[in-house]
Amino acid sequence: MPQQKTIVIDDAVPYAETMFQHLGHIICLPGRDIDADAVKQADAIVVRSRTQVNEELLEHSQVSFVGSTVVGLDHVDQNYLKKRGIEFYSAQGCNANSVAEYIITCLLEVAEDKGFELKDKTLGIVGVGHVGSLVYEKANALGIKCLLNDPPKVDRLPELKNIYVDLDDCLKADIITFHTPLTKEGEYPTYHLLSAEKLKHIQPDQILVNAARGGIIDEKAWIKTPTLANIIDCWENEPFIDPELYQTAYIATPHIAGHSLDAKIAGGEMVYQKLCKFWGVEPQTQWQTQLPAEPDILTVDPQGTFQSTLYKILKSTHNPRNDDIAIRSTDMKKLYEKYEFYRRNFPIYREWRHHKFHTNSNEILTQRLISLGFTPH
Repeated sequence: MPQQKTIVIDDAVPYAETMFQHLGHIICLPGRDIDADAVKQADAIVVRSRTQVNEELLEHSQVSFVGSTVVGLDHVDQNYLKKRGIEFYSAQGCNANSVAEYIITCLLEVAEDKGFELKDKTLGIVGVGHVGSLVYEKANALGIKCLLNDPPKVDRLPELKNIYVDLDDCLKADIITFHTPLTKEGEYPTYHLLSAEKLKHIQPDQILVNAARGGIIDEKAWIKTPTLANIIDCWENEPFIDPELYQTAYIATPHIAGHSLDAKIAGGEMVYQKLCKFWGVEPQTQWQTQLPAEPDILTVDPQGTFQSTLYKILKSTHNPRNDDIAIRSTDMKKLYEKYEFYRRNFPIYREWRHHKFHTNSNEILTQRLISLGFTPH
């Protein structure tokens, strides 16, 4: 009988033990505790962003498979894995819808607070991949005019050249949101993509959003750039975020835009399916019996504009303002502690498609909510 395999898994991957248990011996640890000693006897590891996957971690291990249940890649030394012949899989796109919903919800919060209609604004989307495409789709459903920027995508699809705009034109939008990976090399590096020089052209009535990666915007220059609102979910040096930048944020959250339960489950399941295939094992589905019940049905009573109605709905599904309040502090030491604690103990919430609604036969409202991803009852 072959020796049982060992899998070390970040304990923030939901339902991990139930999902992976038939593949071998499961060891669940906090991501920061997955170190060289912890993986020495492991055959596979399943991580999130808090584990640095590199030679230091794996040099003395027998690991043959690394799965990352998040979309960021800057915590994984892919060149080292390739050199060692270690299979690597990243759950690209797993949290895209969660992040897109976060963006729209935050923008509604600003719009309702500042007294303007989003449909009267332009939205610049920098990076139109998994997340940016969904932000574009939802913004269209709200009637927002969008400016799209993604040079690598235009290189692959030249027919987009007359539709997409260059970065300088995109940065003229009323609202600018970033959805690129963080890269420092290649033809289109994104580190400090919004540089100190470009930040000089940002106007005080514009809104900047970073829910992609810390470092895409030059944070030292951002601190000195007046805006109508900064919405910040991703920071450099997390959790030791810059206190001055933190104080400028209209909404400051601890890198949780992609933390819906559905995104976390999707990331774990995508890695699980890949590991099953890698080891030639038939996937199982019994873990799905552990999923929570669907949220209560929403009764939508239209009052005022569609924007104000949607705003009220979203406050009952997931409100990022509560995530801001959960870590908000003037004591930075306490903030850093809250930042990590809240990420590890993040409240469960479901994405819009899991929220069924009825509108008392208001067909126009029903169709608009469907276009955003809600499910009619």
